[in-house]
Amino acid sequence: MIVSAYQPYLAPFPGFFSKAARSDILVLMDAVQFPRGTTWLTRNRFKNDQGSLWMTIPVWKKGLGLQKINEVRICSEGRWARKHLESLKTAYANAPFFEEHLTFIDEIFSEIPEKLVDLNLKIIKHIMKHLEISAKVLLLSELDIDVKEPRLSVEVCKKLGASHFLAQSSAKKYLDKTAFQEAGIELKFFNPRYPVYPQLWGTFVPNLSAFDLIFNCGPKAQNILKKA
Repeated sequence: MIVSAYQPYLAPFPGFFSKAARSDILVLMDAVQFPRGTTWLTRNRFKNDQGSLWMTIPVWKKGLGLQKINEVRICSEGRWARKHLESLKTAYANAPFFEEHLTFIDEIFSEIPEKLVDLNLKIIKHIMKHLEISAKVLLLSELDIDVKEPRLSVEVCKKLGASHFLAQSSAKKYLDKTAFQEAGIELKFFNPRYPVYPQLWGTFVPNLSAFDLIFNCGPKAQNILKKA
């Protein structure tokens, strides 16, 4: 059984789903520390007629000290949700498959959950469904594991009975290879390549949110991701 792990990013890039597609279980690391600075947990890129369209979900941080990802609350004040929704509708009005996702997009910006992780998980599962990725999604907080890296990934695999742990090549220097060997778990590394596909608005921009891929390519998105 192949296990992989990622932090629960906001509307992640295609490489996130490429790893999920090669896994039996995807563990979302929601019980680790929320970064202090800029993070993909709260922002991502889309595309419009001006080029990259950045969207950020505001969260409460001031005076709260160190938080775990699953403790971070969304700031629902202001008009940011309405602005994000209108920006997406304007940017993707002519995308061939945007209409199929419009009800979901309307919902996530009108029924905003309290916790950031709940919003991100909902989006991740929606994209996985449309990319026909069958990996089971689990939260680290559900596994009752209280250690940090470099032991954390090993303990996750042991808890789930994994035979393999799939990680990106860039993670080699952070993982304890000896600990994996002693646990009888084989480390597998891969380096996802970004898929090239038809986009709106001129020159192709890689590694946007995977929403861009499914808005533009619909049912073909799964095969495009596999070829990459």
